[in-house]
Amino acid sequence: MSPTLPPWARELQDLYRSGACAQFLIHGNIFDVLPHGGKMYSLKQYLDEVMWPGYDVVLHYDRSRGVRAIKGGEDWGKWVRDALGDDGKAMQYLREPGAALELIDRYLLRSLNLAALAPEKPRPRIAVVVDFAEFVVPRGEAASLGGAFSANVVKVLGWANDPGILHANIVTVLLTEELQDLNELVAENPHAVALRVPLPDEGEMREYLEALIAGELTELPAKSDVPVDQLASRLTGLSRIGAKRVLALALRNGERITRQWLTRQKKDAIERECAGLMEFIESSFTLDNVAGFDAVRAWLREDTELLRRGALHALPMGYLIAGRIGTGKTFIVTCWAGELGIPCVVFKNFRDRWVGATEGNLEKIFSVLRALGQVVVFVDEADQAAGKREGGEGDGGLSGRVYSMLAKEMSDTRNRGRIIWVFATSRPDLLEVDLKRQGRLDVHIPLFPPETDAERRALLLAVARKVKIPIAEADLPELPPTITLGGNEIEGVFVRGLRIWELAAEPRPALKEILTQVFQEVRPNAHTRKLEYMDLVAVKECTDVRFLPARYRELGPEEIERRIEELRRFV
Repeated sequence: MSPTLPPWARELQDLYRSGACAQFLIHGNIFDVLPHGGKMYSLKQYLDEVMWPGYDVVLHYDRSRGVRAIKGGEDWGKWVRDALGDDGKAMQYLREPGAALELIDRYLLRSLNLAALAPEKPRPRIAVVVDFAEFVVPRGEAASLGGAFSANVVKVLGWANDPGILHANIVTVLLTEELQDLNELVAENPHAVALRVPLPDEGEMREYLEALIAGELTELPAKSDVPVDQLASRLTGLSRIGAKRVLALALRNGERITRQWLTRQKKDAIERECAGLMEFIESSFTLDNVAGFDAVRAWLREDTELLRRGALHALPMGYLIAGRIGTGKTFIVTCWAGELGIPCVVFKNFRDRWVGATEGNLEKIFSVLRALGQVVVFVDEADQAAGKREGGEGDGGLSGRVYSMLAKEMSDTRNRGRIIWVFATSRPDLLEVDLKRQGRLDVHIPLFPPETDAERRALLLAVARKVKIPIAEADLPELPPTITLGGNEIEGVFVRGLRIWELAAEPRPALKEILTQVFQEVRPNAHTRKLEYMDLVAVKECTDVRFLPARYRELGPEEIERRIEELRRFV
């Protein structure tokens, strides 16, 4: 029985054999190795030897090495000599994109003409592979690309759109890591099909590790504290080459492969592959470090238990955490990450000034997230990061494209319990309604400053532990009942008190006296109307009454809307 093709290769085969398509845009994990029949192939080798082993002519082109005939070199070489002669300029023409694509185009046309003149003869089967296609048909408006690149776009479109090529045993393939880097006319051409090569899943990674153990890394089981099946699980999110690099690093340096070492290496490898687009949250805190918010902590811990049981169908697709600045939105996610038991990553600045780069960055992030198996994705300042349906002023529609990509990925129910989204913002009213709906961000959690004496005391103790105040808990000062302070403001007061205490001459006054004085002198945030507005829009978004303080539970929607409208002019 012949080895099974991966889904993307099977789709390519089916579409081509059916005559539905003759041009394919292969993107994603294209620099990895691919297994087949007990051997490992690069993607180009896989195409040459597995997808079209019986082809008469296979041409590869990239801007560095020019056009090379992998198969059918005699016929191609004769054609080049007839077209260019032997004047020594052939290599220049074969390397420069415009001239190289022109030669390939004329060669394909010649094949079509020969077939028309002698229809009784079998048509030669020809495959053309354009590597690093983003440097041949780059993204950009046709008018701004210049004549040479515009001509390249026209030729590539012609190969996809020509019915003669579609029915002439000719297939063209463009390889690029990020589909968004290709010219829009090429990437969105309805006569071409984009196929994504994914990162290996857990089963594929296990098969690859077994092949390594049988071949190059025979000593791996003896040097690893982690069984092979668990090793595969912990390496998901990496390419096969990336996984091998991590393991070989340990074996070369004589290190044992422990769970802690593996987690650290995987984190570093993924962050390198994502080039700073996201990073893992490593937290020494747990929800025990969160003061108050009892209902919120209980909910998050219940969902953690569902994760551990594997009851993914009972988990929300995502969470929206809203509240005024300083209420601990980021901190509560950091604490949850400390006890989740699955990776938690935070989006960094994935936006880029180059055309198409932002979309490519997002697609790379999504590819890694899908491969991780289970992951919580934290998007802070989500109202700024998530884009707008209609786009932003002067951004060329980028904001709208970011919104569209996020909305599509977040609503894929196949990812329920696998990719869990957590958006945090003090202005949830600025998020598009579609992103906040059920099926994307199901649970909306509002956070508020402490209101009761017990809540204020609990927050004071929690922040004191966080900043490691050198004072006994019983000696901490009380918060003045007349002011409302958030966790960030209390932390700032503690730091001011420590500053005075460290600079004081001996004998220094007691730290409690200094902190009491600083709390008496502190001026809370003066933007009271803006803060109240943030509180009320968080109340408006809330999906469960248990999350609300008592004073908000009796407010009807009309009263909330009325007060929001009154405050809107101050925002």
